[in-house]
Amino acid sequence: MARAFHSSGDLIADRRASYADMLFDSGDHAAAADLMAQALELVPDWTAGRFRLGEMWEAAGQNDSAAEAWRDVLERDPEDRFGAGLKLAATGHADAPATPPLAYVETLFDAYAPTFESALLDKLEYRVPELLAAAIKENGKGRRYASVLDLGCGTGLMGPYVRPLTDYLAGMDLSEPMLLKATEKQVYDNLGKGDVNDFEVAPQSIDLIIAADVFVYVGDLDRAFAAIAKALAIDGLFVFSVENQEGSDEPVLQASLRYTHSRTYVERLLSDHGMAAISLTQETIRQDRGEPLQGLIVVAKLAA
Repeated sequence: MARAFHSSGDLIADRRASYADMLFDSGDHAAAADLMAQALELVPDWTAGRFRLGEMWEAAGQNDSAAEAWRDVLERDPEDRFGAGLKLAATGHADAPATPPLAYVETLFDAYAPTFESALLDKLEYRVPELLAAAIKENGKGRRYASVLDLGCGTGLMGPYVRPLTDYLAGMDLSEPMLLKATEKQVYDNLGKGDVNDFEVAPQSIDLIIAADVFVYVGDLDRAFAAIAKALAIDGLFVFSVENQEGSDEPVLQASLRYTHSRTYVERLLSDHGMAAISLTQETIRQDRGEPLQGLIVVAKLAA
């Protein structure tokens, strides 16, 4: 997100911002912040640059200065496309929101779309699609699904895994550039833009609903689980992943601006919406700064 900025519109300011990024990459975070602040003197209304200034101050250990920059960003951009409110919460300057701003999630993945797959697969050893596919195979026992909905489908990484199992595969995502990437795979029967908290299909019409690495950008899962339980066929499966956490029974916003969820929370929310887990395992889902990141791979269905 930090580098996915439009130009300030001022050549000198852009050049100073570029030098600031070079200083930042070299580890001189305070000098980078000073130079970025100079760039913003030339273009004080450059909201994206002000968000980047906050990140530089944060890295330099100047948390109060970082918070001031992010509060300014929020005043200029109430929809919070850059996630300034999340940064304030993650650094202890505000309460964590139950869910992230939709504009932030959409902007984030619009920017990620061109490099999303290479970053996940080549650099982070991302395993969620194959883990979910294995869970579907294990719990489906050779079953074929009349209809499948891939929620938050992104670039369509799940698509090739489930295409052979269904007569109709639909995908939904907030980001149009991600959906365009999914279209290129030519495995979906339908792709549409939508929010996992507020999607509508015919009740009890979907035999398999998948949410691969989606709920880290949702936070509170109450609305999403309600919509999923309504859409799920009587004998359907709901297969999803979360990043695992210990020590809290509520979603926790991490420094990564992703939400983690505990086993207790997942099981409680499923129960609240008339569902139950038939399989729940902890797995390494990808690498995070060189360390294995643990997640939960869950298969659920409507409770009897």
